[in-house]
Amino acid sequence: MGERPYTLLSCGMSLDGYLAGASEQRLLLSNPADLDRVDAVRAGCDAILVGAATVRKDNPRLVVRGRARRDGRVARGLPASPTKVTLTAGASLDPCARFFSAGDSDKLVYCVSAAVDRARERLGSVATVIDAGQPLDLRRLSEDLHDRGVRRLMVEGGGTVHTQFLTADLADELHLVVAPFFVGDSRARRFVGDGRFPWHPDRRATLAEVRRIDDVVLLRYALSSRFRMQ
Repeated sequence: MGERPYTLLSCGMSLDGYLAGASEQRLLLSNPADLDRVDAVRAGCDAILVGAATVRKDNPRLVVRGRARRDGRVARGLPASPTKVTLTAGASLDPCARFFSAGDSDKLVYCVSAAVDRARERLGSVATVIDAGQPLDLRRLSEDLHDRGVRRLMVEGGGTVHTQFLTADLADELHLVVAPFFVGDSRARRFVGDGRFPWHPDRRATLAEVRRIDDVVLLRYALSSRFRMQ
């Protein structure tokens, strides 16, 4: 078995565990102080990963916003922002999405084997498309990222991706920000879906930090023995 990056999952959710509302309108779960914290975490990572649904729904830029942080990365011989990574089963991604157009960092698209040719035809001019197996194998993806020099990976969602990394026991750390309100609509997307998780009543995750950030709370969990190494 090959090596994989240290993997940090980052997520904001409502008090009742939702990542978003039921409508197409984006739900802001954070605040300016926490967004600045997330920017600092991004600046310390080699790559940021989101699922294809997040690219389509939220159209994120996934770049380091702070000028001093970008300059600090460049001074260390790194690109201004981390490599951007997504994974997809159908390659139904817009090559003009900000995931591809914003910033000068590398863009990697991990795709199921059956859709690789279609993905390369559609996205090959804006990203590197990589065969990740059939079905998509997250460990294979993680090991490939390590082979490409990624030592610290930040996973920013959405719910399906968080579920996949957690149930595969490929997460070392979780940053869970709780917003002070309820969504109250079961049609909305939850933080995770159903699955067999390594953490349960007989194997509890370790709470490493609780931090109040204005009106939200950051819960930081250690999910593996590698947490102590960071």
